[in-house]
Amino acid sequence: MANKGKQQSTARTSAPAKGAARGSSRAGTPGKSTSANRRRPSPAVYRRRRQVVFGALLLVIALIVGGVVALTGALAGNPEPQAVSTPEASTAPTQGSTPTGTAAASPSPTPVCDFNLMTVAAKTDKPAYGPDEKPLLTMTITNGGTAPCEVNVGTSQMEYLLMSGSDRIFSSKDCQTGGEDLIRTIQPGKSETANFPWQRNRTLEGCAAITATPGAGGAYYTFEARLGNKSSPKVAFQLN
Repeated sequence: MANKGKQQSTARTSAPAKGAARGSSRAGTPGKSTSANRRRPSPAVYRRRRQVVFGALLLVIALIVGGVVALTGALAGNPEPQAVSTPEASTAPTQGSTPTGTAAASPSPTPVCDFNLMTVAAKTDKPAYGPDEKPLLTMTITNGGTAPCEVNVGTSQMEYLLMSGSDRIFSSKDCQTGGEDLIRTIQPGKSETANFPWQRNRTLEGCAAITATPGAGGAYYTFEARLGNKSSPKVAFQLN
């Protein structure tokens, strides 16, 4: 009986040791699994890695080359071709053109008209007038030359002269108080026109007083337009 009790005590005492041995065995299992998973990469993985590195290297080289080209272009300025005037290459300009690379010449002043090329014409708005109608006298100045020219068409140069035979009836200069200059540029073949409404009155040189009036009842009169020393042909009209 005593021996049996000792055996039970011994069995109980050795049980924990067995458990410890099991724990030790379980703890060692993961260690074996970790070392088994540590394998070297396959050759295919190495090839892919080399391809990625090589592609990245090519991209870096391309970026460097592109930067050098852009910098070279910026330093050079990439100038566009420009017209340059040189004595050897210059040619005489043709009409209506400007030499390349040179400033356009300033326009020459418009010449004063040669009165030999100017014409002055006289006209009335009607050939005959009733007792209460007042004639409108018109002077037309035309440039008969081939170039534009300046003409003084102011009242300082104009005169509207009316005659009845040899009788001087009216002149716009008789009672004119001063005269104004008016410079106009007239193009070739173009005209300037001025109108004067006649009040059917008589005047004397120096604007002396006169009580007589032009006759009516079918009397004829002539109108002559003058600009400076240039006179128009006479135009006849009738007062009723």
